Amino acid sequence: MRHALFGLIVMLAAPLAATASAPPPAARNAAVVLLGEVHDNPAHHQTQAEWVSDLRPAALVFEMLTPQQAAAATPTTRRDAEALEQALDWANSGWPAFSLYFPIFAAAPTAKIYGAAVPRAQARAALVQGVADSFGPKAEIYGLTQALPPAQQQQRETMQALSHCNALPAEMLPGMVDVQRLRDAVLARATLQALDETAGLVVVITGNGHARNDWGVPAYLLRLRPDLTVFALGQSEDGQIEGRFDLVLDAPPVPRDDPCAAFAKD
Repeated sequence: MRHALFGLIVMLAAPLAATASAPPPAARNAAVVLLGEVHDNPAHHQTQAEWVSDLRPAALVFEMLTPQQAAAATPTTRRDAEALEQALDWANSGWPAFSLYFPIFAAAPTAKIYGAAVPRAQARAALVQGVADSFGPKAEIYGLTQALPPAQQQQRETMQALSHCNALPAEMLPGMVDVQRLRDAVLARATLQALDETAGLVVVITGNGHARNDWGVPAYLLRLRPDLTVFALGQSEDGQIEGRFDLVLDAPPVPRDDPCAAFAKD
């Protein structure tokens, strides 16, 4: 589930704030707030926890959790970081350290937890049977039975190639784009479920790529419910981010090994 590369080629396309800030009125008045992240950046998670504490959502939707894992986040397990980490089997999830994410759970101790992860097996199946069949009922109203506009399809294939160090065969790229569309749609479906079941503010914790307004989860939400008020926060590193957001907050990058080193030729 972790991406090989976090934000390799990026462009700034939203208002930029140099440091973290409190949620603006537009976020406070929204029905859904998406909090983007670079998954391994502690500053991004700190901002998410601060916003969640301030906004006091009725529900939290996590890209990182399956529905089954979300059900394990009970009031008892959520009291203790170690207990919750074990209940979620986080060590085998492939995501960065749970210590980055626990403060988000702790910031909203009464919020209902929803999981929207697409398991690896489902993602692999989508490459074979197609994204619409993998998503299941109502795939058509989410737009999954329709081809993307050619320019967007090409842009997204280019991004997939770059994010995988140009190591993927060209014929795999359309399928990788489809899997990203599947993940967006599953996140949107879980968000709408959370809205309907809690009738309160829903905060979505996800990567920047899913939080972007132009073709991420917000686009799916507004496709299904055009009157929904949605706010998307992107979090950049040294001003670098891809996509459109309602607000971008910046933080320094964290030290990382070169994710493409394994593909380098002697």
